[in-house]
Amino acid sequence: MVKEIERYGIPIVHMSTITTISQAVGANRIVPTIAIPHPVGNPSIAGPGEEALRRDLVERAVKSLGTPVEDITIFD
Repeated sequence: MVKEIERYGIPIVHMSTITTISQAVGANRIVPTIAIPHPVGNPSIAGPGEEALRRDLVERAVKSLGTPVEDITIFD
């Protein structure tokens, strides 16, 4: 499905804990996340640190949407 959406010119980013799955489904833009139960956050970090972590992940995802790619690219 990812490839089909991108063929229409709509960039897609996979935010995933298990990047090999994203690669297997053909995602071109992959942002590695934290953990399976909490992919975009870490409940063991309190307050501002957790907010900064979430912001960083989302900013990486948004930046990857504007980055031209030809093949699988992991945005660490």
